[in-house]
Amino acid sequence: MRSKIVAGNWKMNKNGAETEALLAELSAKLPDTTAEVMVAPTFVNLVGAVRSLESSTIEVIAQNMHYAENGAFTGEISADMLLNVGVDTVLIGHSERRAYFGETDAILAKKVVAALAKNMRIIFCFGEELEDRKSDNHFNVVASQLKNALFSLEASTWKNIVLAYEPVWAIGTGETASPEQAQEMHAFIRKTITESFDATIANNVSILYGGSVKPNNAVEIFSKPDVDGGLIGGAALVADDFVAIIKAI
Repeated sequence: MRSKIVAGNWKMNKNGAETEALLAELSAKLPDTTAEVMVAPTFVNLVGAVRSLESSTIEVIAQNMHYAENGAFTGEISADMLLNVGVDTVLIGHSERRAYFGETDAILAKKVVAALAKNMRIIFCFGEELEDRKSDNHFNVVASQLKNALFSLEASTWKNIVLAYEPVWAIGTGETASPEQAQEMHAFIRKTITESFDATIANNVSILYGGSVKPNNAVEIFSKPDVDGGLIGGAALVADDFVAIIKAI
């Protein structure tokens, strides 16, 4: 049975006081749900968030990590540092990390290996740009991103992997991805994993949708058979919106 997951990526938003306030509101309004609920505050607020949510079922996760255990990597955070503060799930490969910080498939593959070596859980992000979609190259791009970062792994490690498909072309571009397009890509992802590994892995891995999920489209998106939840951006910063998306799952 695949896990249903709603994960909020807060990106570079919310200071310490604002983080505490939003977490308190989310905890108070959290509906009864069988889905896993996660939030990813900024690095400087992870410790406070973990403490604030000690008695909550909401999990605190990280937005990024480095592949090295330690060393001369100014501004970076290692897997051990995350684990030391009580965080054992991390986003890897987010579209903004790829676009703004030059994270290539090769770099992301090293991060994946490093996280798995510490038995961390990974939410691996990937997806095509607008030009890829318009040139009908989107399936090739997604297959390549998966292959380059994940397909050299041992089959046993997939129990620690969650996938998050981000159609970058549908995020802040004025273009809209339909629930049918989300389902089409998620089904393709499972088919691609089946061909490289097997159907058991493909059918057991949770695939989240990260293309601007909001309260007014969450129910329809989450109703698709191969969509197991969402990686939520802006809507995760508003408690009522995030709660509405959780209810939709």
